[in-house]
Amino acid sequence: MPGISLADTVAQLSLDDEWGPEITTSTTLGGVPYAPYSKGDKLGRMADWTQEGKEGRDRGQRYGRGYRDQQVFGAGTSSLFAVQLAEDESSFSVVDNTRASAKTRGFTRGGGTVFRGRGQRGAPQRGGRGAFQRAGQGQQRQGQGQYYDQRGGRGRGGRRFGWRDYDKPQRNRDSSVTIRPGWTMKEEIDFNRLTKLNLGTSEGEDLDDYGFLYYYDRSYDKPPVKGAERKLQSLDRAAYNVTTSQDPVIQQMAKDDEATIFATSDILSMLMCSTRSVYSWDIVILKQGNKIFLDKRLDNTIDLVTVNENAADAPLEADAPNAPGGAQTGVKPDSINTPGNLAMEATMINHNFALQVVQESQSAKLDMAHSNPFYVASEETDPLASKAYKYRRFDLSLETDEDALNLVVRTELDAVVKNNISGDDQYLIVKALNEFDHKAQGSGGALDWRTKLASQRGAVVATEMKNNSCKLARWTTQAILAKADQMKLGFVSRTSPKSSQSHVILGVMGYKPREFATQMNLSLSNGWGIVRTIVDLVRGMTDDEEGDKKYVLVKDPNKPVVRLYDVPLSTFEEEDDGVGTMTTDVVAEGDDE
Repeated sequence: MPGISLADTVAQLSLDDEWGPEITTSTTLGGVPYAPYSKGDKLGRMADWTQEGKEGRDRGQRYGRGYRDQQVFGAGTSSLFAVQLAEDESSFSVVDNTRASAKTRGFTRGGGTVFRGRGQRGAPQRGGRGAFQRAGQGQQRQGQGQYYDQRGGRGRGGRRFGWRDYDKPQRNRDSSVTIRPGWTMKEEIDFNRLTKLNLGTSEGEDLDDYGFLYYYDRSYDKPPVKGAERKLQSLDRAAYNVTTSQDPVIQQMAKDDEATIFATSDILSMLMCSTRSVYSWDIVILKQGNKIFLDKRLDNTIDLVTVNENAADAPLEADAPNAPGGAQTGVKPDSINTPGNLAMEATMINHNFALQVVQESQSAKLDMAHSNPFYVASEETDPLASKAYKYRRFDLSLETDEDALNLVVRTELDAVVKNNISGDDQYLIVKALNEFDHKAQGSGGALDWRTKLASQRGAVVATEMKNNSCKLARWTTQAILAKADQMKLGFVSRTSPKSSQSHVILGVMGYKPREFATQMNLSLSNGWGIVRTIVDLVRGMTDDEEGDKKYVLVKDPNKPVVRLYDVPLSTFEEEDDGVGTMTTDVVAEGDDE
């Protein structure tokens, strides 16, 4: 505008009202109270058709969980704006043309029966997991008329595994040896530490061999005709399993300073595969001068062949006469399927099976360099069993060791067979797996061998690897220590599941020990690391002490832990006049010819 300066314009604007909407003092929303709000309120919501807020508050109060907005100022004031119904909706009704007769039980398209909730049939329940549950829905059918719930339970009246675990029988096993008051615990090692050990060794060297071997009967490799299986026979043969310190050959080698550590294959395999064990066992360690002997007691459990030791639902012990209610297992005292009875049965089966599958012929047998060191012809009445003993040496030294640390082990072979291509003799280890009852408690979900062994051999062997991991690992380790060419595994089953006195041979399979160890994920280097660790513990305890010492390595019966005890030298001598026995005959009982 002409004639008006910029200063006059600014002064005029400062005197006028500010720019913006017109300010009015009239109250257009009179009578409406001020509603405070909280940060948890949802803005812009016209209506809540789901009643989420009300049900959420009720649910939170019911289960004891505080509702967040109830503790915030201003929460809950939305009730001031609740809509008042203008009309009475009670006059409205829903037209339903369905029949009024309600059925409490019906059949759907799939033929399943409908049940309500978890309670009685046809009784409605509130607050359960779903108002209705269709039989067969979310389940897998096994067999005829039997359902298994996907959550691990058995339908139609059966017990769900994993439900109420606190109510299951307690598996409190007894120790293989009684811990006496005079024993001093020197070391406690859990399996997690043992599994991390590792020591690489060579394949070993042969020092000497004793005994003889019969040739294996190849007719057992053929699948038997159904209904015409061979019956397991009972043969009276003299077999020996002498402990380490009582072996005359090992005693002579110790005098000749052939090695520092001495053991037998059954004792050494138990120590090397200790991390797979579940049942209790013990090894006596005798320190004489600078020599260490891994021994066993007379009534030891190492010689017994366990059954389904590693199964998730292993066989249960029989109920004690005065056991409390929580310790009742439901197994009768005279049951043949207890762990002890099954171990005795499996031990006899292994002894008889190894004798039966060879062709006894004095003209066709393989003689070792020396005769059996434990057999005395003038005292024995039974003929010798087919058995060869090979004494082999392994180097357990480390790069930091000043002196060599060698181990001599007595290994065993059961039979010999001709190679089809080269015609050379191949050494065999013969063992037997046994089936007691695939439907009984403790079977570990094993298949029926009579119907599945021929068609599903892989599944049968895989199940045995899972249920008998420790036993198969020990057999494989013994075969590798003996440098055997093959392992022959027999499958022996009871003639009747209710009797442990008669058995039949259902088949035999052959494996190479190294390949079988790979299938089982068996690490020999880990086993040698365990042996070296135990030996170092014993040597470290006796370096500052003079004289002979004796230790006992015990596997805890209920925990994956091994403990090393320092015991007096006279321990166990009052029981068997020394550790072990010079001759231990395996008595074959039970199976009739």
